[in-house]
Amino acid sequence: MSGVTTLLMVTVGVRLPLFQGPVAAYIIPMLALKMIDKNICIAKEGVLTSNTSMERANMTSTAQRELSEVKLREGSLIVTGIIHCLIGATGAVGFFLRYIGPVTLVPTILLSCVYIGMASAKFAGCHWGVSMFGILILSLYLGHKNMPIPFLSREKGLHIVWMPFHQMCSILIGMLAGWGLSAVLTYTGMLTDNKDHYSYQARTDAQPNIVSDANWFNFPNKKCHISDKFGTPLFNTGVFVAFLIATVISILDSVGDYYACARVCNLPPPPRNAINRGIAIEGLCTAISGAVGCGHATTTFGENIGTIGLTKVASRDLFVGLALVYMLFGVVSKVSAVFLSIPYPVLGGSIIVLYGMFNGIILSNLKFISLSSTRNISIIGTSLLLGLMVPKWIEDEPDGISTGDSYYDNIIRTLLVNPNLCGGVLAFFLDNTVPGKFTFQ
Repeated sequence: MSGVTTLLMVTVGVRLPLFQGPVAAYIIPMLALKMIDKNICIAKEGVLTSNTSMERANMTSTAQRELSEVKLREGSLIVTGIIHCLIGATGAVGFFLRYIGPVTLVPTILLSCVYIGMASAKFAGCHWGVSMFGILILSLYLGHKNMPIPFLSREKGLHIVWMPFHQMCSILIGMLAGWGLSAVLTYTGMLTDNKDHYSYQARTDAQPNIVSDANWFNFPNKKCHISDKFGTPLFNTGVFVAFLIATVISILDSVGDYYACARVCNLPPPPRNAINRGIAIEGLCTAISGAVGCGHATTTFGENIGTIGLTKVASRDLFVGLALVYMLFGVVSKVSAVFLSIPYPVLGGSIIVLYGMFNGIILSNLKFISLSSTRNISIIGTSLLLGLMVPKWIEDEPDGISTGDSYYDNIIRTLLVNPNLCGGVLAFFLDNTVPGKFTFQ
């Protein structure tokens, strides 16, 4: 679905060089639900075997629980995807953009990047040296250097041409260099061979059979609909509320990404009708993802914008080709397995650079407002602080919310445990209610 959504976004949607992929914002509310109610994904007795085959009726309890989780997730994903699409198709995003400015967008998206960075620390933490060498040194320090490339022509014969290859392919070069360093450390015995140690994933042979066990081709069959694979999708209010929160956050993130991408490409801000089209495409593909059992929604990847800032490559034709390549990867399983074998520190280093660049791009939106205004800096600072404090308090004190009804308690906890929602809603409310001069805003 990443390739399909990217192709539609570049050609029909907002028409900017944007890559579409799984939504990380859906992870936080789902983890919150599991933390609040460990049995939320367990369906009632008899529900699992309805509209399913006899083989599913004979499943073990663990398999039934996993099947229930899939059906609950996909059912809620289809509904939220439809809502997501309607928000864009009806022009509601363009209406709300009148009230959403940099003071709201900056803390909302920064909180998302902070939590994703915290969750991704385990990748770089496997071996900080590999992460720093492969990405920071080669991507940042050598990014502006020209590289000698052998070139053959009739006029000059074989000669050297100096090209900005480090800049155009800085991320790729950094990842290959980090991968190579991991291979050297692995085969010289400098990395642990203890599978239980946290640094074991820095080895290039940490997943030795992932490529050999993968099939060469994986073509969609007639059972491509979720009801054919897992049975009829289920619906749960708690899961739906969690996904609806993630949808709202995803829309805010996408709007910020559209503006950030236009800024990196030296283009004017996208018009409201383009933003509405982009949001509608994301929602449509999210509903389709739920219908075919992909297991994730789709949204704009901020790391892609960081890559454009580093490489200075922002061609829409390139992203059309990228979308086709991703579709091909979905069919050729061996190639996908190679990417899954990338050592954790290499992934961690790329996350550091790409999200670091993206954070800087988001912060650059503050130049449109007056930072000498006490009002603006107070709203931004307060939103960021409470966006970090409230989820931490809910995690430490899960019984702090007590309305007398456990059902509503779980819904309130699900809302408050999400940092984007806490910080973003507070920033939106304060920015539209606290008085201030228009020139400062």
